[in-house]
Amino acid sequence: MEFDLSPLWISLRTATVATIFAFFMGIAAAAWMKEYKGKARGIIDGIFTLPLVLPPTVVGFLLLLLFGINSPVGQLLMQLGIPVIFSWWATVIASTVVAFPLMYKTVLSSFEQVDSDLTNCARTLGTSEGKIFWLITLPLSWSGIVAGIILAFARALGEFGATLMLAGSIPGKTQTMPIAIFFAAEAGNMHKALIWVLIMVAISLVAIAIINVWDESQRISKNKDVRGANLIRNILNFVIYGQFGDIKFSDNLVTVNRDYTEKIRLRELRKELIVNIEKNLNSFQLQVEFTADNNTLGLLGASGSGKSLTLRCIAGLEKPTRGCIILNGRVLFDAKRKINLPSRKRRIGFLFQNYALFPHMTVAQNIGFGLQEISKQERILRVQQYINMMQLQNLENRYPHQISGGQQQRVALARALVIEPEAILLDEPLSALDTYLRNQIEKLLRKVLSSYQGATLFITHKLEEAYRVSSNILVMSEGKVIANDTKENIFERSPNLVVAKVTECKNISRAQFVDVHQVKALDWNCNLQVVESIPSNLKYLGIRAHHITFTNDQNRENTFPCWVADISETQHRVSVYLKLNNPCRDLEDYDLQVEIYKEKWEVIKDRPFPWYVRLDALRLMLMES
Repeated sequence: MEFDLSPLWISLRTATVATIFAFFMGIAAAAWMKEYKGKARGIIDGIFTLPLVLPPTVVGFLLLLLFGINSPVGQLLMQLGIPVIFSWWATVIASTVVAFPLMYKTVLSSFEQVDSDLTNCARTLGTSEGKIFWLITLPLSWSGIVAGIILAFARALGEFGATLMLAGSIPGKTQTMPIAIFFAAEAGNMHKALIWVLIMVAISLVAIAIINVWDESQRISKNKDVRGANLIRNILNFVIYGQFGDIKFSDNLVTVNRDYTEKIRLRELRKELIVNIEKNLNSFQLQVEFTADNNTLGLLGASGSGKSLTLRCIAGLEKPTRGCIILNGRVLFDAKRKINLPSRKRRIGFLFQNYALFPHMTVAQNIGFGLQEISKQERILRVQQYINMMQLQNLENRYPHQISGGQQQRVALARALVIEPEAILLDEPLSALDTYLRNQIEKLLRKVLSSYQGATLFITHKLEEAYRVSSNILVMSEGKVIANDTKENIFERSPNLVVAKVTECKNISRAQFVDVHQVKALDWNCNLQVVESIPSNLKYLGIRAHHITFTNDQNRENTFPCWVADISETQHRVSVYLKLNNPCRDLEDYDLQVEIYKEKWEVIKDRPFPWYVRLDALRLMLMES
């Protein structure tokens, strides 16, 4: 008797169509659920995944209730002449329902693993949500989507209970391989059942092999320029530059672009960013108010003080609870007027701490990503300008993982500036670099920002960087601005204890008023002459370690005998820990920390004690709190 292969073809055709349906439905559901933050999220997710945990016969029974002739849906389909029950389409419906949860959960997991900084960065570059999905989320999730397709196909191929309930077992029409196995075994034809089992096992092994081959190809493509990667690169070049194939950058474009650059510089901007916002979180309240212009404003503060949150609110990545944000006369956010421009419309460049380069795009594609609204020729001209400015020549077709950390940082900076933002926000842009690269990139950053025409906010935890890069300093603590002044005033006249600590003042003592020209440093056990007027509620005084000097004139004001408790050396400087007025008892018994260059240390280190140290009255910082 000839072996009937119809269950094989019915199963393959059913699983293929069901997988196509599950593919589109799963991606749509996953994309929606990724963005949905409502209270019903758990319930909706449970409904989507219910067929994965319910027994197939229960799923089949529910489908019978839905499509049966007594249901509104079933009656409507009958009137339209579309029979579902006990038809091939019933097998497709049953297979789609049980395959959908695997597709949905796999894709949702892949979507959620895409770094949110990548999508947020795309928003700040003026990209719509639709383009972000197609150009960022989908390509970066493709490996998971392929796995979901294969798993959904395998699940649809092996569906039995729901199919039997909804479609029955009609030979040549609805009898799939699992059903054929069941009835063959029930009839005692174990040989036939075994053949179908072996066929299904073979197909399942092929599916597993395809997943393994796909994963391996993805690993190879990250380190090798394979044909698939070339195709994706060409497609992205077409989307970003309107040209299929690699973009050619030539010297004559640079000459044309010099005139274009001059046009940019002639634009008149108001160069003013006004921020007055509050944001309430569960255990934290952000409350900041300041104005920034084209002089770089450095943001300093301890970790968790609200610096990055402030930048994210300005960029539109977080929504404040109250207040307003105005950039060059444009209202970006106003809680009372219910204005909240999306990030893509704010014209604000954002340089993320981890750079947030799109890993599937080349250097040229990353830089040009935000220029899709201008002409093809202008895109190429502008990208060429910033490639030259950031010294990225000959790296245009490399991927982020193929270039160094310093080069990645330059690409990210070029990408943020190329869209001609009216303000640029830099969130610790140098923190991921080693010392040598920090110095090189900081130099480039100062050069670029010196000619930038808009407002600039620069977060750093390095005081030296803040001083070199910024003109003004804003100090934050626990979500609030506690100081906002020129960098000279912030460092020379810290207004309070927190600012002094944030700016790394090494010498701070409790203080007590003595008379209008004198205060007592309680922790140092000495009286100090002062020049500044003494605050009415004096609490502390401080002096920076490099402002203390050694002297041979013991009769000068604020000069005290001292003994060395300990020293700490670097390649250039020596930190000397001093005890005033009396010899120290141990290494921890000291009052002041003084920093001097090694050349000076070599001169004084062998002198007999006591030495004499002077605290310049002009350098003393008097603080109320």
